[in-house]
Parts: sequence; C-alpha cells; structure tokens
Amino acid sequence: MSESSTIGAIADDVTGATDVAIALRRRGIRTVLFFDVPPEGSDLPDHDAIVIALKTRTIDRAGAVARSLAALDWLRARGAGQIYFKYCSTFDSTPDGNIGPVLDALADAMDVPVVAMTPSSPEHGRTQYHGYLFVGDVLLSESHMRHHPLTPMTDSCLPRVMEAQSAHRSGVVPLARVREEGGIARRLAELRAEGVRYALVDAIDDADLTAAGRALAAEPLVAGAAGLAGGLAAARTPADHHEPPASAPEGVAAVLAGSCSARTLEQVGAMIEAGRPAYRLDAQADPDPASLAEKALAWYDTLTPNTEAPLIYSSLEPEALRQVQRALGAERSAAILESAIGRIARGLVERGVTRVISAGGETSGAVVSALGVPGGLIGPEAARGVPWILTTSGLALLLKSGNFGEPALLLEASR
Repeated sequence: MSESSTIGAIADDVTGATDVAIALRRRGIRTVLFFDVPPEGSDLPDHDAIVIALKTRTIDRAGAVARSLAALDWLRARGAGQIYFKYCSTFDSTPDGNIGPVLDALADAMDVPVVAMTPSSPEHGRTQYHGYLFVGDVLLSESHMRHHPLTPMTDSCLPRVMEAQSAHRSGVVPLARVREEGGIARRLAELRAEGVRYALVDAIDDADLTAAGRALAAEPLVAGAAGLAGGLAAARTPADHHEPPASAPEGVAAVLAGSCSARTLEQVGAMIEAGRPAYRLDAQADPDPASLAEKALAWYDTLTPNTEAPLIYSSLEPEALRQVQRALGAERSAAILESAIGRIARGLVERGVTRVISAGGETSGAVVSALGVPGGLIGPEAARGVPWILTTSGLALLLKSGNFGEPALLLEASR
C-alpha cells in the first residue's frame, strides 16, 4: 500500500479508536494507534493506517473542533490520503453534540462537498435502515441508550439528529441503492446536486458495508463506526485474508469499570458473582477524587498476592446513577470519578499491575491520560472489537466500550 493511500482515522473517544483500529487490522491493514495527537518527530513504524484517539465526544464544541483539526493536520502531513472520522455505533451525540460540528470543520478544511457515513455495525447489533438507527430489533430511541447518562439518544432519525447539530443538510442512501450496482455513487451525486452535505448510508449486514467500502474507497473524507472502516479495509485487501491467531498478554491484572451501560453492568455483575474482590467508588459519599483513589488503593493493598484480578468500579444502575447526578450534577460526578480512576490506574501500575482492563469510553480516556501512554501496537482481540494494546513499556491495555463484549468478558480477560 502506497503512502498516499494511507488511512488516517480520527476517533472521538479511546475505545472507539481501538474498535476502528482492530477493524482495520483484521483485514491485514498495518495499524498504529496513538492516544492524542503525537508530538512532532514521533517515530512511525511501517504502516497502512494511523488511528488517533481523542477524547472529544462530550467536551465543548470549540475544543472538539480544535483537537480534531489538529489531528487532521498531523495525519495529512504524514501522507494520509483518506480521513476517517470515527464515532460510536450508537451515534452517542445529543442535539448539542459534537459529531456535526467536527464533521463540518473537517469537510470545510478538506473542501469536501459530500460526506458519506453510517454508524451501522451489524456484528454489534447496530443497523441503519431508511436513515433510522436500530439497536438489535428496536429503534435506538427505544433502547437502553435513551437513558445514557451523558449522551441520551431520544431520536433514531439520523438525518434529523445531524441537522440539529450541523449547519448543513443531511440525506439518506437507501438500502436499495446500496445494493444496486453503482447505486451509491449515483445517489451521492444526486445529494451533492441537491446541496446535501451528509449522506447517511443504509446497511443492515456486512455485505452492505463491504459494498459501501468499495464505493467509497477513493473518497477523501468518510465517517462512521468501525463497521464502515472494515468495509473500506476490505476494499483494499484480498477477500480470503485472515489475521493469524495471537496469544493474549500475561501478567498481573486489574479491572476498572466506569461505564453505566447495560452490558457493562452485566459484566460487573459477572465478576462479583464469581467472587472476585470488588470495590465500589462512591462519589456521593466522598466527592474528593484524591481521597476516593487513596481509599481504593488502600483496599487493593489488603489483597493477598495470589488473589485473582480485582474489580474497582463506579458503574451504577440507572436509578442509583440519577440519584448521584441529582446530588452532585452529571458533569461534576463524572469528572470526580474519571479523576479518581486515573489516579487509581497510576497507583495500580506502580504496584506491579501489567494488564489494565478498562470498561467505558470516558473511563478508558481517563486511564490512558493518567498513565501517559502515547500509543501502541494493536494486539489480539479479547472480544470482537476489543483488542489488547501492547505498549513499548510492557504494559498491556484492554479498553472496552461500555456496550461491547459478552457478560463474561471482564471476568475472562482478567484471568
């Protein structure tokens, strides 16, 4: 693959970055992952794709735009011929969210008239049909995402969500056009003639994403979840390519869980039910992050050396979460817990932990930031879309999106 055809991915959170990186790696795309925009002079191994993990999903719009444009400049200066803006497969973005403003800024900077995108990721149960996003067999707005603490999704119509955020119009590439020879290209031309900038591409299975990847292979700017990134990668590699199996890393492990998604709550429950040592961070009882972290690490120090990997968590059921948010405010409670978990991650590594398993996008961002990890190579998957990240320091990170993985994932990955 020539340097001019390098894929440069900008992800709006850390777990989304690992998800898109593994989607590329599965197809033989040599992928380098960085946490935040690397400094000038950073070494780059041989690669076909570079993924930059930002933490811009829920920050202020101006900050999200500025950091995304900085990532764009860095990637283009290093030969990225196609930019991929990665957002969550559940389109985690309220009407005041950042997907629209960031894409507006990227498209303006690159002078791109129409941006094709889709959050469809059938392997995770996310599909788009007639511009509506489904989770499993229900509309997004009727799923657990309706009650997300930071990005509650109450509208499943993606063009409508985009137009609430963006200064530009949105349209749909319906499934019939996706499955029609040349249909995607013709529909994009129609939308461009109509003055529509964002084209939401229907996809309900992997074949649809592969077709979209082929049609969009030469587009300078594309956006979506990891599913479409996999489609773009598939267009660049042989159909029979398979990554060789690799062994998961070994060493002392600990699990940090902050996501309040239904799946993470199941995974936390599985660890507790299995008898793993567990410590809950209670921001309402102690709103000082330094004190929260000190108490958690003191608890960790009481564990015997041969204890199975423990769990330190702040994940709460919806009603308990609402109670904490009423008492402290949603933003303040999140900031307290993220700061505490970052401090705890540092303390665990200082105590000899070499495998840190993190559940939740914001939680994983806090862990990576606190540990000062610049990036790493994408290793084997513990679950679909959840790869180990192998750093040059010997530390292995497993950064899990809140909704990803089977109920036993945290339990199994930390054995």
